[in-house]
Amino acid sequence: MAVRKFRIRVNGVVYDVEAEEISAEQSATSTSAPSVPSASVATPTPPVPSEPPKAAAPMVMQDGEMVIEAPLPGAVLDVKVQEGQLVEVGQVLIILEAMKMENEVTAPVSGRIKSLRVQKGSSVDANEVLVIIERV
Repeated sequence: MAVRKFRIRVNGVVYDVEAEEISAEQSATSTSAPSVPSASVATPTPPVPSEPPKAAAPMVMQDGEMVIEAPLPGAVLDVKVQEGQLVEVGQVLIILEAMKMENEVTAPVSGRIKSLRVQKGSSVDANEVLVIIERV
């Protein structure tokens, strides 16, 4: 049988592997010792740096205020701001857990937190209002 090449990603590390496909007949008649992969089977490539994903929160501008909505349903793991606090563009506002992943919801504009609609431990639905930022 022919040897086939595959690229496999395991925990963020990419491996190039070669595998020989065998038929069911060959597998049933092969009672010898299991084959041992050669040293050249896996060639790891450098891992991609891991950083928490930044959630692209839906937002709506209304009368000089930025309404930030939940990008997906999940649980609020942490709230990094308080009402009345000044925030800068890109500042982490809320950490939202969805599908076992932590997502950072960041400020799309600079301003003051006018209203904080969630608290740590609460569950949110997609497009639910999380924060309202008043532009200053």
